[in-house]
Amino acid sequence: MEGRALMWFRKGLRLHDNPALEHACEGAKNVYAVFVLDPWFLAPDPCAPSPGSARVGINRIQFLLGCLKDLDLRLKSRGNQLLLLHGNPVEIIPGLLHKWSIKKLCFEYDTEPYSLQRDNFIKEHATETGVEVCSPVSHTIYNPEDIIAKNGGMVPLTYQSFCRVLGKPSNPLGDGPSHIPPPIDYEGVNVLSVPCLEDLGYKNLNEEFSPFPGGETEGLKRLEESLKDKNWVSEFEKPKGDPTAFMKPATTVLSPYLKFGCVSSRLFYSRLKVLYSQVKSYTKPPVSLEGQLLWREFFYTVGYGTPNFDRMVGSPICKQIPWKDDEDLLAAWRDGHTGYPWIDAAMVQLRKWGWMHHLARHAVACFLTRGDMFVHWEKGRDVFDRLLIDDDWSINNGNWLWLSASAFFAQVRPPLGNQEALLVAKSFRADIALKSRFGLSCAVSPNIFAYYFWTEI
Repeated sequence: MEGRALMWFRKGLRLHDNPALEHACEGAKNVYAVFVLDPWFLAPDPCAPSPGSARVGINRIQFLLGCLKDLDLRLKSRGNQLLLLHGNPVEIIPGLLHKWSIKKLCFEYDTEPYSLQRDNFIKEHATETGVEVCSPVSHTIYNPEDIIAKNGGMVPLTYQSFCRVLGKPSNPLGDGPSHIPPPIDYEGVNVLSVPCLEDLGYKNLNEEFSPFPGGETEGLKRLEESLKDKNWVSEFEKPKGDPTAFMKPATTVLSPYLKFGCVSSRLFYSRLKVLYSQVKSYTKPPVSLEGQLLWREFFYTVGYGTPNFDRMVGSPICKQIPWKDDEDLLAAWRDGHTGYPWIDAAMVQLRKWGWMHHLARHAVACFLTRGDMFVHWEKGRDVFDRLLIDDDWSINNGNWLWLSASAFFAQVRPPLGNQEALLVAKSFRADIALKSRFGLSCAVSPNIFAYYFWTEI
């Protein structure tokens, strides 16, 4: 079928292993590769506690712009280009279908509640107007619907039960189409080039940005670098690692590239399985690198199949706990002003880089909730949701539910895993290293309180 296809990029900001893009190119005379800059996410908010919009911190916006710039360059290498528009996708996309006489609309399936509602509206409009819609699953290794069906229609609520129903995943598709048919005229539509932060209204920024640049090119490079050391990969064991390794972190730091879909999780998984076949022994899930990818799949599946997964009230799996609603405590934690060096240093790193080691994430989450402050996990979740460059709706909510002992984990006292995180931090003198690197300035607690902040010391 010759005609015009619209490839709507949201996540999945890559050319490799992109079934939606492959389908858009099949039989199409012209492919319009579109990304919509939504001010609901990107518009500056002068009242926000740190630079960025009300919903997204400046580091993730910068990372996204890097992803878009790289995607545009890679599209140009295949004979196409990225077309950016400004506005609400629910209004923009239906308008483009009409103005550009689109016959086929393609985009990657997204399981987040906001995305499902948005996409269902657009799919319904497209179908009513005779536009073919293709929305394949490629952001995850497995389709959450398939996992739930294999589990007898029930959401698997433990990692073990989830892993028991996993089959062999489909293989990644390859490097993407060698040629992507270019668009022609835009019928008066105002198409933008990839903006910089200043173009979005962010002026006079004096920020130390995340050292991790966005984009498929950087993500694939990081994947290759991570898999180059077979011993490191085969011996990887979470939660071990050095939380003070800054420029060369003790993890892959592929999470933001997976979040934005710059790197295919199926490609990562398949490459990992090949490496495992070439070594005599390797760590196993849940602590191995493979195990981390499966944790991601687990939380995606539970998040997709659980009503009100992102809140306490109305959730069938979340304990109903009388958390404090204390904005002063929350602000002290968010801004790194608790007086506990390890916690404050980690939160300053989050604010400056939009990233921190998983041991630091465990420590600060437990400190805010059941460890010391007893502030509602949803409040901490919202801070992470705004600041992390690798923020992921399913994983962020899942981890906060877990670490606050609200779901998945029944122990209300500080868990062994978090005590281990503190012991590792202490062994590396993480408070001193982080304070030195990020210029922490706060009241310093006695050494005995630098790491252990529960009453049962």
